[in-house]
Amino acid sequence: MSTGTKNKGLMWILFLVSTAAFLFACFAHWPWLTLILPFVTTFFVKAMDII
Repeated sequence: MSTGTKNKGLMWILFLVSTAAFLFACFAHWPWLTLILPFVTTFFVKAMDII
């Protein structure tokens, strides 16, 4: 039971970090902005425990 909670917390942290990187890339006009989107969506879905 505790391993699921640990992984879920880690996924939330990774989601927040990837979201921050996405926002930074938006404001910095990074040409490869779409490379961050799979990380944002995957970590969000894993943090919500959908997959």
